[in-house]
Amino acid sequence: MGVFDHPEFDQHESLHFVQDSASGLKSIIAIHSTALGPAAGGCRRWQYASDADALTDALRLSRGMTYKNAIAGLKFGGGKAVILAADATPKSPELFRAFGRAVEGLNGRYVTAEDVGCTVEDMRYVNEVTGYVSGLPQSGDSAGGDPSPMTALGVFLGIQSAVKARLGADSLQGVSVAVQGVGHVGLNLCRLLHDAGAKLTVADVNREHLQQARDELPVTEVAPNELLYSTVDVLAPCALGNILTSVTIPKLRARIVAGAANNQLATPEDGARLIEHDILYAPDYVINAGGIINVAHEYYGDSSEEHVRADVAQIPGRLDEIFAKAEATGQPTNILADAWARRIVASGGSESTVAA
Repeated sequence: MGVFDHPEFDQHESLHFVQDSASGLKSIIAIHSTALGPAAGGCRRWQYASDADALTDALRLSRGMTYKNAIAGLKFGGGKAVILAADATPKSPELFRAFGRAVEGLNGRYVTAEDVGCTVEDMRYVNEVTGYVSGLPQSGDSAGGDPSPMTALGVFLGIQSAVKARLGADSLQGVSVAVQGVGHVGLNLCRLLHDAGAKLTVADVNREHLQQARDELPVTEVAPNELLYSTVDVLAPCALGNILTSVTIPKLRARIVAGAANNQLATPEDGARLIEHDILYAPDYVINAGGIINVAHEYYGDSSEEHVRADVAQIPGRLDEIFAKAEATGQPTNILADAWARRIVASGGSESTVAA
């Protein structure tokens, strides 16, 4: 199967396969769209089962970034980079400098930042060779630094919106939430949920992450393969995607799915499957846009953390519109969100406030 026949290839503008023998870098940079601005999206470092899986991830994630940035009203198109991790090529400054040179070679068509498997420190090495990078250390009260707290804030506010829409509750007091993955985003989300009175169930394959969650918060720990089917009000996927499938959805016991993970649905049809099981789905790239909002404010400058928080606070309003239209029409929320994002891109950003 050729790249152009790949099921996740969706009129992507360009794909870049990068290799640097000296550092061991193997990377794929996918640019889906620059219609609204430079293609922006983080760099994910992950140990994929195959090169084909890495390509699939890059294609899906970059398209999701186009939609995420469009609905968030940002002057960004959509792109994503994946670095193929391997035991023989551990993280190193040289590896990220090599990646930075590849980004620089795209002449501003792609702006990178940290994602799963990468850190602020890694982006500092990237920044040594290119200015097309965000997610750098924060200075004073300016926007910048690790975007995961803002991702968590947006998801928290989105969960409040979903709970209001599905449960009719104005508060998270006593609401049960199962958080899948308590890394940077998941743990920050747990803190916010706990402060709001929610009851937390958590799981993570990383024992250090779990220990930190247990040390800080009153959580119930379950095995990773059990959390998905917990009897809770809200399931919050905050790890990797592709977890909502024709096999898993019939076994879900949550009334709401609202989390930070990208590409939670295995296929677009899984949105309709969630409706069939009376589960409200918060489209992932709408609810988890807080991080890229932070990145955008940092990249374009002249902004503060207060401005970032004000923009993140608009996420629940967008979800409210999607939930209301889904209720009125019976259409899946993911289909409505996709259509909204495509209209924004086609209009050059002029249609950015109304989901209908």
